[in-house]
Amino acid sequence: MAAYDIDGFENSAAEVASLHAQGKRVICYVDVGTAESFRPDYSSFPASVLGRSNGWPGERWLDIRRLEVLEPIMAARFEMCREKGFDAVEPDNVEAYANNSGFPLTAQEQLTFNEWLAVEVHSLGMAVLQKNDGEQSAVLEPYFDGALTEQCNQYRECADFDGYLAAGKPVLNAEYRLPQKRFCAADSAVGIMGARYNLKLNGARFQPCW
Repeated sequence: MAAYDIDGFENSAAEVASLHAQGKRVICYVDVGTAESFRPDYSSFPASVLGRSNGWPGERWLDIRRLEVLEPIMAARFEMCREKGFDAVEPDNVEAYANNSGFPLTAQEQLTFNEWLAVEVHSLGMAVLQKNDGEQSAVLEPYFDGALTEQCNQYRECADFDGYLAAGKPVLNAEYRLPQKRFCAADSAVGIMGARYNLKLNGARFQPCW
């Protein structure tokens, strides 16, 4: 069955229903590791949890140690996904500890945050995909229903998600710079669903390996 991964804020319940009518599952993209200044709930983030830019305009890393602040905000986002009828959630930017976030975050603190995300989404009756943070996949796999990675062939990280494949869970890979002839055979050989997109993910390029 085909799946569409679309922005949770920018798409309505009607759009989700339309995709369902076409026989598609729909994944709700929401940012959980950074605050985006253009989102309607941006004012919910106190300045104390806002870190350095992650390189995208208007986005700043979050202090994921501040669970008492972040959990209500993220729970409300997941509830939005549920109310719009989404089948699953893609929580993005879950590897702040491995980046120059502006906070002294540890791998264990990241695990605590990521595991909470999965439990919270499941409590609302939706599936949840691990987005990146491949280095901790062995610990995270039991909590998530699949994985979505970016450029794992370009950066030679696809093997990080072997645990998902061994468990019979889907692994989706988005490549941006490599041509299909450089990664499709490798992805298909191990059971990864790979495709090439343009970096803006605006639909201008979609070249699946299947």
